[in-house]
Amino acid sequence: MSMFLDTAKIKVKAGNGGDGMVAFRREKYVPNGGPWGGDGGRGGNVIFVVDEGLRTLMDFRYNRHFKAQSGEKGMTKGMHGRGAEDLIVHVPQGTTVRDAETGKILTDLIENGQKFIVAHGGRGGRGNIRFATPKNPAPEISENGEPGQERELQLELKILADVGLVGFPSVGKSTLLSVITSAKPKIGAYHFTTIVPNLGMVRTQSGESFAVADLPGLIEGASQGVGLGTQFLRHIERTRVILHVIDMSASEGRNPYEDYLAINKELESYNLRLMERPQIIVANKMDMPDSAENLKTFKKKLVENYDEFDELPQIFPISSLTKQGLSMLLDATAELLAKTPEFLLYDESEMEEEAYYGFDEDAPAFDISRDDDAAWVLSGDKLEKLFVMTNFDREEAVMKFARQLRGMGVDEALRARGAKDGDLVRIGNFEFEFVD
Repeated sequence: MSMFLDTAKIKVKAGNGGDGMVAFRREKYVPNGGPWGGDGGRGGNVIFVVDEGLRTLMDFRYNRHFKAQSGEKGMTKGMHGRGAEDLIVHVPQGTTVRDAETGKILTDLIENGQKFIVAHGGRGGRGNIRFATPKNPAPEISENGEPGQERELQLELKILADVGLVGFPSVGKSTLLSVITSAKPKIGAYHFTTIVPNLGMVRTQSGESFAVADLPGLIEGASQGVGLGTQFLRHIERTRVILHVIDMSASEGRNPYEDYLAINKELESYNLRLMERPQIIVANKMDMPDSAENLKTFKKKLVENYDEFDELPQIFPISSLTKQGLSMLLDATAELLAKTPEFLLYDESEMEEEAYYGFDEDAPAFDISRDDDAAWVLSGDKLEKLFVMTNFDREEAVMKFARQLRGMGVDEALRARGAKDGDLVRIGNFEFEFVD
């Protein structure tokens, strides 16, 4: 089984805030003691950190749930609970994080040490020391901690490479990578020897260097799932230059020019923007008998069928086995890289807007619906948050929640919808009777 994994779906849960405490001063010589319950601590965040030592998402194959610790509860003597430590999750460079529910991109992690909070911990609930007023100097009110953010994430690894090698199986991509870098890809005389992307560093004679990725061979129909499909083409999306490797000897009976058209069609079918990347055509296996004649025919067809407004790609005849023509190819690649800008992987429509963790002033505070049993159902982010943070073990806290609902206009809205005295009202699993 391959130890390379470039996609994973995981669940993350930030820590809940600690509950606030209800407590009172009871020292012998302190008259009119008053409240003394402290606040709960903050829940831990879930943070992704880029680790350049990781190469795959294999760590997420069996460990798919990540949960941060909750904050400590508030304590007596006005002491606050301790905030929980953040949960650090290491991911490889080039990891794209997407919200599995909305499909929006949260972040693209490409720099070593880069951090991103994927789930925010809840704040601690307030203790009764926070609710003291001149009218109520000894309140029996405290808040529960705020729930931590919970979400399902889709991780996608797109390896960082400046140059990508594409082409049919057995055209010599792995051999080329092995002779221009110190990478040791598996090489065999059969199709799909390469079943995972390989990465290597190239240093030219002039001292320039760049990273090259050898991708598993494409075949015609790959965009419809034939062969290995396009499952590894995501790794070419970060590249700035494509080296299109073609077996100019036609040793397997295929036509080099038709191979060239077929691979470009698969690239275009996968992602139209891949065609924006400049290509260099690598005419490989020029040490074979028919290669020179096939190259002449290839060039003729390329000129005949190329749009007059487009620039013809450069063609470099090479032999990976004899190392013929490699230095010129690498110099030209480095030169093209120097003048090719980075390509934007995602547009604004794919990115999630910067997260706002307060309440949206324009959003309705609550929503009213009717359940099958004729009960009125209240929902809405603001209302549900107030509900979760209310300590229903304390009568004063329940009365405070009722006043908050009234202040939000819930009573009036229910009355306008036809609610009558004694009707059942439901918030989550909590039920109470409507009093008109």
